Amino acid sequence: MFSVEKVRKFFKGNISISEPLSRFTTFRIGGPADYYLEPLDREDLVNLIKYLNEIGYPFIIIGNGSNILISDEGIRGAAINLEFGFNKIEVSKNFVFAEAGIKLSKLVDVCIENSLVGIENLAGIPGTLGGAILMNAGAYGGEISDYILKVEIFDGEKIRFLSKEECGFAYRKSNLEGKIILSAEFQLQTGDKEKAKARRKELLLKRNQSQPVELPNAGSIFKNPPDDFAARLIEQAGLKGLTVGGAKVSEKHANFIVNFNNASANDVLELMKIIQESVYQKFGIVLEPEIKMVGFSKDVKV
Repeated sequence: MFSVEKVRKFFKGNISISEPLSRFTTFRIGGPADYYLEPLDREDLVNLIKYLNEIGYPFIIIGNGSNILISDEGIRGAAINLEFGFNKIEVSKNFVFAEAGIKLSKLVDVCIENSLVGIENLAGIPGTLGGAILMNAGAYGGEISDYILKVEIFDGEKIRFLSKEECGFAYRKSNLEGKIILSAEFQLQTGDKEKAKARRKELLLKRNQSQPVELPNAGSIFKNPPDDFAARLIEQAGLKGLTVGGAKVSEKHANFIVNFNNASANDVLELMKIIQESVYQKFGIVLEPEIKMVGFSKDVKV
């Protein structure tokens, strides 16, 4: 059984009880976690994970809370947020070291300021580095794994480094599920800072014009099927603007669901099911969710 008194003996960071997780997700949706913790450093995190494993207490790792849908009931366990204690970034020549809690936008900015180019294609992707690595986030023909040399992880017993090859990167996935990502090292090419800034501005403008950034959302809801686009299929199925409760298929980008009126997680879930069924009926294609579902019954399938 989780004991706040025991944890406080070795844990320096913040601990909250029954903390609503909606404020930590870009969807602004999600019930409470029984315990919410913000480790200050590696020692805090390692000691906490070892304690939770010893008592068999479930936990999840969160960062900026993008690309995630948390159930209305929340999480019966602990939510651990790395955004506050793991945000160091260092540059040495063509190499960049960044911790898992740093926002991807900041990583891009720091690289550009040091005339390191290529990674500006990822400008505008919400979320923190840890989540981006876990799902191999990408945009405009580039993926985070394109620039990775190695990833530092904690496997529940020890901290170790994995090579890019050992991470098993593929389209919107890796084999790092179940491991805690602490940091990564990148190698980039030196290039023209002003051209990289212009490219970043161009992509941010394009993203803002084509995506519903003005409303809470979790990014792309479904993965693109081979040789096609989920947004095209959803739009061709006539689903733009469709609502369930406070959730709506974005009229700007059909592969986004927006929280336009205090949507519940169940609203989003039902809308996702309608989208999948409609696209399958029209095209015979099963859309696979890109967002991570947390806190739902194992019987809930999309």
